[in-house]
Amino acid sequence: MANALDRSLIAAIAQIPECVAGGCVDTSTGLLLGVQTIDPQPPEMRDLISAAAADLFQGSGLVTIESMFRRSREIMDESGDDVQEIVTFSDNLLHVFLKSKKNSNHVFVFIARNSANLGTVVSKARIALTWLTRLSG
Repeated sequence: MANALDRSLIAAIAQIPECVAGGCVDTSTGLLLGVQTIDPQPPEMRDLISAAAADLFQGSGLVTIESMFRRSREIMDESGDDVQEIVTFSDNLLHVFLKSKKNSNHVFVFIARNSANLGTVVSKARIALTWLTRLSG
């Protein structure tokens, strides 16, 4: 039986054009909290998505860039997370990574075919984020 997060991921995938997968990753632990796909995926693919989300948002490169931006704007509070969304492209897919508004350790990932309109995919993913955030804690 699917839990509320899984049901909501299914609904999000249905709303995002040409979306083939969606998931939620806890970047502090690397744990995949929920995932739904159109087609079955091997477990190692799920592990890669979890690792990618954690590395993108908590890797040393992004942390350094965020710190430099804060210093350049003379913001002394180091607790802020400037980067909220990251979009990556592969030969056939686009990946949208969105940080939860409620828990900055939770990142939602949506994977769509790259033939989809990027603006529509990002817009629909942002809409889904508003109600998915409530479920992820």
